[in-house]
Amino acid sequence: MSSALKVVALVGSPTSSATSRTLLLVRHLLESLQQRLHASVDVVELAPIARTLGQALSRSEAEPAVEQALQTIEAAELLVVAAPVYRGSYPGLFKHLVDLIELEALVDTPVLLAATGGSERHALVIDHQLRPLFSFLQAHTLPIGVYATAADFEGDRVHSAALQARIALASERAAGHLAVQALAAPAPLRRIA
Repeated sequence: MSSALKVVALVGSPTSSATSRTLLLVRHLLESLQQRLHASVDVVELAPIARTLGQALSRSEAEPAVEQALQTIEAAELLVVAAPVYRGSYPGLFKHLVDLIELEALVDTPVLLAATGGSERHALVIDHQLRPLFSFLQAHTLPIGVYATAADFEGDRVHSAALQARIALASERAAGHLAVQALAAPAPLRRIA
């Protein structure tokens, strides 16, 4: 049996809550991915490190917990990123964490993007905010994203059939992409002088 794919989920909500829709969406995505992939999963939550993260102006100032989170993210073979929408975009502390990722750490890493918001009006946050952010890091953002609102959940389960179908499709496509990627020989990383 081949070794497990290292899947890392980044939950970009700065507030801790067991009923966080962003965390719930990530759990459902990971469950769906694990049905299709032999994977080990790590979840990096912004909430527990948010206060210490906010005090670090550079990575060299980061507390050990923040550094550990960054190293976990950078080691991902598949990165699942989910952020809540605040005032039309992702939270500032989420962006601050991403800003501390080494510039070449995520080159060609597949990234499955997801977001949660109060209404469908914010669904384009995936394509207008998250995709450019991870494209800047030269990650390979998968062409399908998953967006959810409060109406899609009932307690800790996905209530919406449309969201269930979208989660299944996203994990199916991610697994397909990874299968194709596994067959290709990795090209050496060219660095810009």
